[in-house]
Amino acid sequence: MAYDLILAGGRVVDPSQKIDGVMDVAFEGGKVAKLAPSIAAPPGCERRDVSGLIVTPGLIDLHTHVYDGGTSLGVNAEEFARISAVTTAVDTGSAGPGNFAGFRKHVIERSQVRILAYLHVSHAGIFGFSKRVMVGESEELRLMNPIEAVQVADANRDVVVGIKVRVGRHSSGTSGAVPLNIALQVADEVGMPLMVHIDHPPPSYEEVIAQMRPGDVLTHAFRPFPNSPVNAQGKVKQAVLAARDRGVLFDIGHGQGSFAFKTARAMLANGFMPDTISSDVHSLCITGPAFDQVTTLSKFLCLGVPLSDVIAASTNLAAAALQRRELGTLKPGSIGDASILSLREGRFDYVDVVGERLEGSQRLVAEGVVIAGRWWHGRAADEPIHGTI
Repeated sequence: MAYDLILAGGRVVDPSQKIDGVMDVAFEGGKVAKLAPSIAAPPGCERRDVSGLIVTPGLIDLHTHVYDGGTSLGVNAEEFARISAVTTAVDTGSAGPGNFAGFRKHVIERSQVRILAYLHVSHAGIFGFSKRVMVGESEELRLMNPIEAVQVADANRDVVVGIKVRVGRHSSGTSGAVPLNIALQVADEVGMPLMVHIDHPPPSYEEVIAQMRPGDVLTHAFRPFPNSPVNAQGKVKQAVLAARDRGVLFDIGHGQGSFAFKTARAMLANGFMPDTISSDVHSLCITGPAFDQVTTLSKFLCLGVPLSDVIAASTNLAAAALQRRELGTLKPGSIGDASILSLREGRFDYVDVVGERLEGSQRLVAEGVVIAGRWWHGRAADEPIHGTI
Protein backbone atom coordinates (compact mmCIF):
# COMPACT_ATOMS: atom_id res chain seq x y z
CA MET A 1 0.00 0.00 0.00
CA ALA A 2 1.20 3.53 -0.82
CA TYR A 3 0.53 5.03 2.59
CA ASP A 4 0.86 8.79 3.07
CA LEU A 5 1.45 8.73 6.84
CA ILE A 6 2.04 6.17 9.56
CA LEU A 7 1.71 6.97 13.26
CA ALA A 8 3.95 4.37 14.82
CA GLY A 9 4.02 2.90 18.30
CA GLY A 10 1.35 4.98 19.99
CA ARG A 11 -1.29 3.84 22.44
CA VAL A 12 -4.40 3.81 20.28
CA VAL A 13 -7.57 4.61 22.22
CA ASP A 14 -10.57 4.25 19.94
CA PRO A 15 -13.79 3.61 21.87
CA SER A 16 -15.74 3.10 18.63
CA GLN A 17 -13.79 -0.14 18.11
CA LYS A 18 -13.16 -0.88 21.81
CA ILE A 19 -9.42 -0.56 21.10
CA ASP A 20 -6.92 0.42 23.76
CA GLY A 21 -3.44 -0.84 22.92
CA VAL A 22 -0.13 -0.06 21.28
CA MET A 23 -0.27 -0.24 17.48
CA ASP A 24 0.47 1.62 14.26
CA VAL A 25 -2.11 3.65 12.33
CA ALA A 26 -1.69 4.20 8.57
CA PHE A 27 -3.44 6.83 6.42
CA GLU A 28 -3.85 6.93 2.68
CA GLY A 29 -5.84 9.23 0.40
CA GLY A 30 -7.26 11.25 3.30
CA LYS A 31 -8.68 8.22 5.10
CA VAL A 32 -7.64 5.69 7.72
CA ALA A 33 -6.10 2.77 5.83
CA LYS A 34 -4.95 0.24 8.42
CA LEU A 35 -4.38 -0.48 12.11
CA ALA A 36 -1.89 -3.18 13.02
CA PRO A 37 0.81 -3.99 15.61
CA SER A 38 3.44 -3.02 13.04
CA ILE A 39 3.10 -1.42 9.59
CA ALA A 40 6.09 -1.09 7.27
CA ALA A 41 6.53 2.34 5.73
CA PRO A 42 6.76 2.21 1.92
CA PRO A 43 8.98 4.65 0.00
CA GLY A 44 7.72 8.22 0.20
CA CYS A 45 5.58 7.58 3.28
CA GLU A 46 5.96 9.89 6.26
CA ARG A 47 6.51 7.91 9.47
CA ARG A 48 5.96 9.60 12.83
CA ASP A 49 7.16 7.89 15.99
CA VAL A 50 4.48 8.56 18.61
CA SER A 51 5.74 6.07 21.20
CA GLY A 52 4.61 7.00 24.68
CA LEU A 53 1.76 9.12 23.32
CA ILE A 54 -1.97 8.46 22.92
CA VAL A 55 -3.55 8.34 19.47
CA THR A 56 -7.30 8.87 19.31
CA PRO A 57 -9.79 9.54 16.54
CA GLY A 58 -9.86 13.24 15.73
CA LEU A 59 -11.37 15.01 18.72
CA ILE A 60 -14.74 16.66 18.17
CA ASP A 61 -15.65 19.69 20.27
CA LEU A 62 -19.45 19.72 20.07
CA HIS A 63 -19.80 23.27 21.42
CA THR A 64 -17.55 26.10 20.21
CA HIS A 65 -17.85 29.65 18.89
CA VAL A 66 -15.50 30.11 15.95
CA TYR A 67 -17.11 32.83 13.82
CA ASP A 68 -13.80 34.67 14.19
CA GLY A 69 -14.19 38.33 13.25
CA GLY A 70 -17.88 37.93 12.56
CA THR A 71 -19.07 38.02 16.17
CA SER A 72 -17.43 39.40 19.29
CA LEU A 73 -17.43 35.99 20.96
CA GLY A 74 -15.69 34.15 18.10
CA VAL A 75 -12.21 32.63 18.39
CA ASN A 76 -9.89 31.37 15.66
CA ALA A 77 -10.73 27.73 14.93
CA GLU A 78 -7.23 26.76 13.79
CA GLU A 79 -5.49 28.33 16.79
CA PHE A 80 -7.97 26.62 19.08
CA ALA A 81 -7.46 23.29 17.30
CA ARG A 82 -3.71 23.45 17.83
CA ILE A 83 -3.99 23.83 21.61
CA SER A 84 -6.85 21.33 21.89
CA ALA A 85 -5.94 18.65 19.29
CA VAL A 86 -9.44 19.20 17.91
CA THR A 87 -10.07 18.26 14.27
CA THR A 88 -13.78 19.14 14.18
CA ALA A 89 -15.08 22.31 15.81
CA VAL A 90 -18.85 22.56 15.98
CA ASP A 91 -20.02 26.15 16.12
CA THR A 92 -23.23 26.42 18.09
CA GLY A 93 -25.32 29.33 16.97
CA SER A 94 -22.78 32.10 16.44
CA ALA A 95 -24.54 32.76 13.13
CA GLY A 96 -28.19 32.81 12.19
CA PRO A 97 -29.91 32.87 8.82
CA GLY A 98 -29.10 36.55 8.35
CA ASN A 99 -25.30 36.15 8.50
CA PHE A 100 -24.60 32.48 7.90
CA ALA A 101 -23.46 33.11 4.33
CA GLY A 102 -20.60 35.25 5.65
CA PHE A 103 -19.67 32.64 8.25
CA ARG A 104 -19.52 29.98 5.58
CA LYS A 105 -17.61 32.04 3.00
CA HIS A 106 -15.09 33.77 5.24
CA VAL A 107 -14.51 31.19 8.01
CA ILE A 108 -15.82 27.68 7.34
CA GLU A 109 -14.60 27.35 3.76
CA ARG A 110 -11.19 28.87 4.55
CA SER A 111 -10.46 26.74 7.59
CA GLN A 112 -8.15 23.73 7.43
CA VAL A 113 -9.94 22.48 10.54
CA ARG A 114 -13.40 21.08 9.87
CA ILE A 115 -16.14 23.41 11.06
CA LEU A 116 -19.73 22.23 11.35
CA ALA A 117 -22.53 24.39 12.68
CA TYR A 118 -25.79 24.51 14.53
CA LEU A 119 -27.70 27.35 12.85
CA HIS A 120 -29.29 29.81 15.26
CA VAL A 121 -33.00 30.42 14.87
CA SER A 122 -32.38 34.10 15.68
CA HIS A 123 -31.73 36.25 12.58
CA ALA A 124 -28.14 37.27 13.44
CA GLY A 125 -27.21 34.50 15.85
CA ILE A 126 -25.45 35.43 19.08
CA PHE A 127 -24.68 39.02 18.16
CA GLY A 128 -24.53 40.85 21.51
CA PHE A 129 -22.02 38.88 23.58
CA SER A 130 -18.99 40.79 24.87
CA LYS A 131 -17.46 42.19 28.05
CA ARG A 132 -19.37 45.46 27.72
CA VAL A 133 -22.50 44.53 25.78
CA MET A 134 -24.61 41.54 26.75
CA VAL A 135 -27.92 41.28 24.90
CA GLY A 136 -29.83 38.02 24.79
CA GLU A 137 -30.69 37.39 21.14
CA SER A 138 -33.75 35.31 22.13
CA GLU A 139 -35.09 38.14 24.28
CA GLU A 140 -36.53 40.00 21.30
CA LEU A 141 -39.00 37.75 19.51
CA ARG A 142 -38.92 39.99 16.44
CA LEU A 143 -35.43 38.57 15.82
CA MET A 144 -36.69 35.01 15.60
CA ASN A 145 -36.52 34.06 11.91
CA PRO A 146 -37.93 30.56 11.49
CA ILE A 147 -38.79 30.79 7.78
CA GLU A 148 -35.31 31.84 6.67
CA ALA A 149 -33.71 29.49 9.21
CA VAL A 150 -35.43 26.60 7.43
CA GLN A 151 -34.25 27.87 4.06
CA VAL A 152 -30.63 28.39 5.13
CA ALA A 153 -30.39 25.09 7.01
CA ASP A 154 -31.81 23.19 4.06
CA ALA A 155 -29.41 24.88 1.61
CA ASN A 156 -26.35 24.15 3.75
CA ARG A 157 -26.88 20.56 4.88
CA ASP A 158 -23.24 19.71 4.17
CA VAL A 159 -22.13 21.86 7.13
CA VAL A 160 -25.29 22.58 9.15
CA VAL A 161 -25.90 19.75 11.60
CA GLY A 162 -28.79 21.17 13.58
CA ILE A 163 -30.67 24.17 14.94
CA LYS A 164 -29.60 26.18 17.99
CA VAL A 165 -31.62 28.22 20.45
CA ARG A 166 -30.73 29.85 23.76
CA VAL A 167 -33.28 30.18 26.54
CA GLY A 168 -32.96 31.46 30.09
CA ARG A 169 -33.07 34.79 31.89
CA HIS A 170 -29.80 35.98 30.31
CA SER A 171 -30.58 34.85 26.76
CA SER A 172 -34.37 35.01 26.43
CA GLY A 173 -35.35 37.38 29.25
CA THR A 174 -39.09 37.29 29.83
CA SER A 175 -39.69 35.36 26.59
CA GLY A 176 -39.19 32.16 28.57
CA ALA A 177 -39.63 29.03 26.47
CA VAL A 178 -41.24 30.76 23.46
CA PRO A 179 -37.97 30.79 21.44
CA LEU A 180 -37.62 27.07 22.19
CA ASN A 181 -41.07 26.44 20.73
CA ILE A 182 -40.12 28.33 17.57
CA ALA A 183 -36.81 26.46 17.25
CA LEU A 184 -38.55 23.11 17.66
CA GLN A 185 -40.78 23.93 14.71
CA VAL A 186 -37.72 24.75 12.59
CA ALA A 187 -35.93 21.56 13.64
CA ASP A 188 -39.02 19.50 12.82
CA GLU A 189 -39.39 21.16 9.43
CA VAL A 190 -35.80 20.43 8.35
CA GLY A 191 -35.53 17.07 10.11
CA MET A 192 -32.52 18.07 12.20
CA PRO A 193 -31.67 17.82 15.89
CA LEU A 194 -31.95 20.83 18.17
CA MET A 195 -29.29 22.06 20.59
CA VAL A 196 -30.72 24.01 23.51
CA HIS A 197 -28.76 26.37 25.76
CA ILE A 198 -30.13 26.88 29.24
CA ASP A 199 -29.03 29.44 31.83
CA HIS A 200 -30.89 30.95 34.79
CA PRO A 201 -34.66 30.46 35.03
CA PRO A 202 -37.11 31.17 33.59
CA PRO A 203 -37.65 28.66 32.03
CA SER A 204 -36.73 25.85 34.39
CA TYR A 205 -34.45 22.94 33.50
CA GLU A 206 -37.46 20.64 33.77
CA GLU A 207 -39.63 22.77 31.48
CA VAL A 208 -36.96 22.80 28.79
CA ILE A 209 -36.12 19.10 28.69
CA ALA A 210 -39.81 18.15 28.79
CA GLN A 211 -40.14 19.56 25.27
CA MET A 212 -36.97 18.07 23.83
CA ARG A 213 -37.04 15.14 21.40
CA PRO A 214 -34.85 12.03 21.05
CA GLY A 215 -31.51 13.13 19.58
CA ASP A 216 -31.85 16.73 20.72
CA VAL A 217 -28.93 18.04 22.78
CA LEU A 218 -29.19 19.95 26.05
CA THR A 219 -25.94 21.83 26.47
CA HIS A 220 -24.73 23.26 29.81
CA ALA A 221 -26.18 20.08 31.29
CA PHE A 222 -23.98 20.12 34.44
CA ARG A 223 -24.80 23.68 35.43
CA PRO A 224 -24.48 25.06 38.96
CA PHE A 225 -27.55 26.25 40.86
CA PRO A 226 -29.98 27.64 39.70
CA ASN A 227 -31.21 25.28 37.01
CA SER A 228 -28.98 22.48 38.19
CA PRO A 229 -29.94 18.91 37.22
CA VAL A 230 -29.60 17.65 40.81
CA ASN A 231 -31.81 18.30 43.80
CA ALA A 232 -30.88 19.44 47.31
CA GLN A 233 -30.20 15.82 48.32
CA GLY A 234 -27.66 15.41 45.52
CA LYS A 235 -29.89 13.13 43.45
CA VAL A 236 -30.53 13.48 39.73
CA LYS A 237 -33.95 14.99 39.13
CA GLN A 238 -36.54 12.53 37.83
CA ALA A 239 -37.28 14.76 34.85
CA VAL A 240 -33.63 14.49 33.82
CA LEU A 241 -33.67 10.71 34.06
CA ALA A 242 -36.91 10.55 32.07
CA ALA A 243 -35.43 12.77 29.33
CA ARG A 244 -32.39 10.53 29.02
CA ASP A 245 -34.62 7.45 28.85
CA ARG A 246 -36.42 8.87 25.82
CA GLY A 247 -33.16 9.80 24.05
CA VAL A 248 -32.37 13.42 24.93
CA LEU A 249 -28.58 13.93 24.90
CA PHE A 250 -26.69 15.80 27.63
CA ASP A 251 -23.66 17.91 26.71
CA ILE A 252 -21.26 19.72 29.03
CA GLY A 253 -20.71 23.05 27.22
CA HIS A 254 -18.35 24.32 29.94
CA GLY A 255 -18.00 27.96 28.89
CA GLN A 256 -17.93 30.94 31.20
CA GLY A 257 -20.78 30.00 33.50
CA SER A 258 -22.05 26.49 32.82
CA PHE A 259 -19.97 23.82 34.55
CA ALA A 260 -19.57 23.21 38.29
CA PHE A 261 -17.49 20.53 40.00
CA LYS A 262 -20.22 20.18 42.66
CA THR A 263 -22.82 19.33 40.03
CA ALA A 264 -20.45 17.03 38.17
CA ARG A 265 -19.55 15.07 41.32
CA ALA A 266 -23.23 14.57 42.14
CA MET A 267 -24.14 13.51 38.60
CA LEU A 268 -21.23 11.09 38.32
CA ALA A 269 -21.92 9.67 41.79
CA ASN A 270 -25.42 8.85 40.51
CA GLY A 271 -23.95 7.10 37.47
CA PHE A 272 -24.99 9.91 35.11
CA MET A 273 -22.14 10.43 32.64
CA PRO A 274 -22.64 13.21 30.07
CA ASP A 275 -23.18 11.99 26.53
CA THR A 276 -20.66 14.50 25.22
CA ILE A 277 -17.96 16.71 26.73
CA SER A 278 -17.43 20.09 25.08
CA SER A 279 -15.64 23.31 25.94
CA ASP A 280 -18.05 26.05 24.77
CA VAL A 281 -14.90 28.01 24.03
CA HIS A 282 -15.43 31.67 23.18
CA SER A 283 -13.60 34.95 23.59
CA LEU A 284 -14.62 35.39 27.23
CA CYS A 285 -13.59 31.92 28.47
CA ILE A 286 -10.60 30.90 26.36
CA THR A 287 -8.36 32.42 29.05
CA GLY A 288 -10.37 30.67 31.77
CA PRO A 289 -12.24 28.95 33.20
CA ALA A 290 -12.81 26.71 30.14
CA PHE A 291 -9.49 27.37 28.32
CA ASP A 292 -9.72 24.57 25.73
CA GLN A 293 -11.05 21.11 25.02
CA VAL A 294 -8.19 19.09 26.52
CA THR A 295 -8.52 21.04 29.79
CA THR A 296 -12.25 20.28 29.86
CA LEU A 297 -11.58 16.60 29.21
CA SER A 298 -8.88 16.57 31.89
CA LYS A 299 -11.31 17.82 34.50
CA PHE A 300 -13.38 14.67 34.01
CA LEU A 301 -10.27 12.49 34.28
CA CYS A 302 -9.53 14.12 37.62
CA LEU A 303 -13.12 13.51 38.71
CA GLY A 304 -12.50 9.80 38.26
CA VAL A 305 -13.90 9.13 34.78
CA PRO A 306 -11.86 6.47 32.90
CA LEU A 307 -9.79 7.68 29.96
CA SER A 308 -11.72 5.62 27.41
CA ASP A 309 -15.03 7.17 28.53
CA VAL A 310 -13.58 10.67 28.38
CA ILE A 311 -12.27 10.08 24.85
CA ALA A 312 -15.59 8.54 23.75
CA ALA A 313 -17.43 11.69 24.86
CA SER A 314 -15.33 13.70 22.41
CA THR A 315 -15.13 11.20 19.54
CA ASN A 316 -17.65 8.51 18.62
CA LEU A 317 -20.42 9.75 20.93
CA ALA A 318 -20.03 13.29 19.61
CA ALA A 319 -20.10 11.92 16.05
CA ALA A 320 -23.32 10.07 16.86
CA ALA A 321 -24.88 13.28 18.24
CA LEU A 322 -23.95 14.99 14.96
CA GLN A 323 -25.24 12.04 12.92
CA ARG A 324 -21.82 12.00 11.22
CA ARG A 325 -20.65 8.44 11.84
CA GLU A 326 -17.68 8.87 9.49
CA LEU A 327 -16.11 11.03 12.21
CA GLY A 328 -14.91 10.04 15.67
CA THR A 329 -13.40 6.70 14.68
CA LEU A 330 -10.20 5.16 13.33
CA LYS A 331 -11.97 2.37 11.47
CA PRO A 332 -10.32 1.72 8.09
CA GLY A 333 -12.10 3.76 5.44
CA SER A 334 -13.18 6.49 7.86
CA ILE A 335 -12.13 10.14 7.69
CA GLY A 336 -8.37 10.32 8.29
CA ASP A 337 -8.37 12.57 11.36
CA ALA A 338 -6.44 11.77 14.51
CA SER A 339 -5.46 13.52 17.72
CA ILE A 340 -2.15 12.82 19.43
CA LEU A 341 -2.17 13.42 23.18
CA SER A 342 0.08 12.89 26.16
CA LEU A 343 -1.22 12.01 29.61
CA ARG A 344 0.93 13.95 32.05
CA GLU A 345 1.28 13.10 35.72
CA GLY A 346 1.89 15.86 38.25
CA ARG A 347 0.02 18.58 40.10
CA PHE A 348 -2.45 20.54 38.01
CA ASP A 349 -4.81 23.32 39.00
CA TYR A 350 -8.35 23.26 37.62
CA VAL A 351 -11.14 25.78 38.21
CA ASP A 352 -14.86 25.70 37.49
CA VAL A 353 -17.27 28.54 36.69
CA VAL A 354 -18.10 29.33 40.34
CA GLY A 355 -14.46 29.56 41.38
CA GLU A 356 -14.05 26.14 43.01
CA ARG A 357 -10.53 24.82 42.49
CA LEU A 358 -9.54 21.19 42.04
CA GLU A 359 -5.98 19.93 42.25
CA GLY A 360 -5.65 17.03 39.87
CA SER A 361 -2.85 14.56 39.28
CA GLN A 362 -3.42 14.10 35.53
CA ARG A 363 -3.67 16.29 32.48
CA LEU A 364 -4.19 15.59 28.80
CA VAL A 365 -1.92 17.68 26.59
CA ALA A 366 -2.33 18.23 22.84
CA GLU A 367 0.81 16.92 21.12
CA GLY A 368 -0.24 16.72 17.47
CA VAL A 369 -3.05 16.78 14.94
CA VAL A 370 -3.64 14.75 11.78
CA ILE A 371 -6.24 16.13 9.36
CA ALA A 372 -7.35 14.24 6.25
CA GLY A 373 -4.47 11.79 6.58
CA ARG A 374 -1.72 14.42 6.79
CA TRP A 375 0.32 15.62 9.75
CA TRP A 376 -1.08 19.13 10.34
CA HIS A 377 0.42 20.39 13.60
CA GLY A 378 2.77 19.29 16.35
CA ARG A 379 3.33 20.83 19.76
CA ALA A 380 6.66 22.56 20.36
CA ALA A 381 8.81 20.80 22.97
CA ASP A 382 9.25 23.99 25.05
CA GLU A 383 5.58 25.00 24.93
CA PRO A 384 4.29 25.55 28.49
CA ILE A 385 1.55 23.35 29.92
CA HIS A 386 -1.32 25.38 31.31
CA GLY A 387 -2.29 24.80 34.94
CA THR A 388 0.93 23.13 36.12
CA ILE A 389 1.50 23.73 39.82
